[in-house]
Amino acid sequence: MPLLLKFALGMDWISEKFGVFASWTVLLAALISAGNAFVRYGADWSSNSLMEIQWYLFAYTVMIGAPLVLKLNEHVRVDLIYGKLKGNGPVYVDLFGLIVFLVPVITLLAGLSWGFFANTFTSGEMSQNAGGLIRWPVVLAMPLGFGMLLLQGFAEIIKRIAYLQGKFQMDTHYEKPLQ
Repeated sequence: MPLLLKFALGMDWISEKFGVFASWTVLLAALISAGNAFVRYGADWSSNSLMEIQWYLFAYTVMIGAPLVLKLNEHVRVDLIYGKLKGNGPVYVDLFGLIVFLVPVITLLAGLSWGFFANTFTSGEMSQNAGGLIRWPVVLAMPLGFGMLLLQGFAEIIKRIAYLQGKFQMDTHYEKPLQ
């Protein structure tokens, strides 16, 4: 178990670093969007590549930021049952959701998106818009993000099992989000 916990904590560290990268993509996308609006309305000039780079950055924000959201336990869940559980109940619900839903679905999505990326990369697919960008960098966000989310899912499973065995301390307090 100590080796598995080292893996889990290492994955936490990686997710945090990629989360910082994801937060910078938000700022960069906002700056590009503002700059694009300025030159479009101020200089009557526009570029498809400036428009496309914004959604490339948004793809990285979502896909690379998802593992950190899972690590921070801020992902979407059904509060009807989860919020009422006490003791180890939430940990068991988390384990069930991670093992039965997250791991199989993300494994499938990672595999499918890897094939899509490989095809896009080898074909050299380009945007069909005039002045558009090559597509593989944005498509890479999918297998990279799904792969990292899968690894973070394994890390969360390891941490919860270690918590139930008394070998790892976790904050299991859950506070229902304000609506």
